[in-house]
Amino acid sequence: MSFNILIVDDSKTIRSVIKKTLEIARVPIGTLYEAANGEEGLSVMKEQWVDLVFADINMPVMTGIEMVEIMAKDNMLAKIPIVIISTEGSKTRIEELFKMGVRAYIRKPITPEILRTVVKDVMGDYNDA
Repeated sequence: MSFNILIVDDSKTIRSVIKKTLEIARVPIGTLYEAANGEEGLSVMKEQWVDLVFADINMPVMTGIEMVEIMAKDNMLAKIPIVIISTEGSKTRIEELFKMGVRAYIRKPITPEILRTVVKDVMGDYNDA
């Protein structure tokens, strides 16, 4: 089993770090998609099959929060698990995100161990590649 994963972050460097960390964590990746903001992320999700979304909160054009709100209102997109990866650590903000349907929150910096655990928690156990 492999997962089609979308990484939504305005930093190309951070997207590369997340991709590399997923590989080190041996998360089984089918296709990896990237988007620089929530608007681009929604566009990818409407055109491609996505199993899991990693998203930042603070991005230009459309924030991660705005993207999550739009996804929650769409019957198909609402089913896609979202994991927020952000430097923001406000307890209130994190609670709001969980109420909107976000499945997990990871505070930057990320490690392969944390990423693997979160993917297994969100997607169910899988055999390591």
